Amino acid sequence: MKYQNNLAFAQKLDKEDKLAYLREKFHIPKDKEGKDWLYFTGNSLGLQPKSTKEYINQELEDWANLGVEGHFEAKNPWLNYHEYLTGKMAKIVGAKPIEVVVMNTLTTNLHLLMVSFYRPTKTKYKIVIESDAFPSDRYAVQSQLKFHGFSEDDVIEWKPRKGEELLRIEDLQTIVSEQGEEIALLLIGGVNYYTGQFLDLKKIAEIGHAKNCVVGIDLAHGAGNIQPNLHDSGVDFAAWCTYKYLNAGPGSLSGVFVHEKHSKNKEIPRFAGWWNHNKTTRFNMRQPFDVMEGAEGWQLSNPPILSMAAIKASLDLFDEVGMDTLREKSEKLTGYFEFLINAIGSEDIKIITPKNSKERGCQLSIRVKNANKSLHKKLTEHHIITDWREPDVIRCAPTPMYNSFEDVYRMVKFLSLILSKGKETNTEN
Repeated sequence: MKYQNNLAFAQKLDKEDKLAYLREKFHIPKDKEGKDWLYFTGNSLGLQPKSTKEYINQELEDWANLGVEGHFEAKNPWLNYHEYLTGKMAKIVGAKPIEVVVMNTLTTNLHLLMVSFYRPTKTKYKIVIESDAFPSDRYAVQSQLKFHGFSEDDVIEWKPRKGEELLRIEDLQTIVSEQGEEIALLLIGGVNYYTGQFLDLKKIAEIGHAKNCVVGIDLAHGAGNIQPNLHDSGVDFAAWCTYKYLNAGPGSLSGVFVHEKHSKNKEIPRFAGWWNHNKTTRFNMRQPFDVMEGAEGWQLSNPPILSMAAIKASLDLFDEVGMDTLREKSEKLTGYFEFLINAIGSEDIKIITPKNSKERGCQLSIRVKNANKSLHKKLTEHHIITDWREPDVIRCAPTPMYNSFEDVYRMVKFLSLILSKGKETNTEN
């Protein structure tokens, strides 16, 4: 499609958009005049589906009316509530239901998974991460190394080449080929939080497994955004949050993937709790621990119902539409965004996210030469919600669930005016 840089064309795209109706299913923050904010931080916190309150209220009513009997008598019985989420979450990340469970929060789950899958020896103990991994991942692997008696210096960084922003898969190949006898684990962000680069998970798994390394993926910026096809990728494990593209609310629970090839191996070391014990004998209470098969074998505690109700509301929307359709719109929406940014025609502005739509999700990371956080502040003051990453990058993620082509047009028009005039202005055409 040949894009055009005008409001009428953006509105035409919205009229043709078969997913435009989804916007009405979300609460869009508004300014004092009742105009919608231009919200581009689904990569940080997704907006609230209007159905979320209804889903949570159902559980509050059942708690009020049934008390403890809600575990069995609620409209959605609480005892195995997490199972309502499993199938739909599995479809989103391209997994089998036995490979997925929703539990805990992201970094907690990464630690629980590393208890099982980071099993260092005296000679094979190092961990590979991206040089610009999300800080929580870095802290987690550093603390795992120290816990096992190794040094923080035993982290190996997969870095972009000098003068480049993006990672090259052949450089990871070189690292693992040369140092694989010392590497126990690759823990890689499937979509890099800073650049928005979507990495080839299948190739990463092949590289790691060729040297007998375990491969884990942090999908915090990937779940609900790209299609990671976790089962086919062959990675050993993955974890992700649900409050970004999955729109489940601040601090909501995490998803976990453990590949089917590990599902029946009850000898994998892990922490144990009541809820990863065999559900058929769980209430006998005095039985020896009998770990469940599949990803549920890592679940320690009973499901937190109110948080899961919010996840259920969002997953029902995803299931209604499907990831294939969402990705189709996402690529078109982000492609239009890219066209408009490039149309500004300034040497001071550069998109550092991959140009290939198959190597990125919703997010575009925009580097603005000599900019500082005052640029981000000006956008925010006009209810254009992006986020800032030092030293000079604005991250913007137009999401296919609720962002429009007109949103993108108005955001870029305002950004262009700031850059060209250096002063506040309005976003009207």
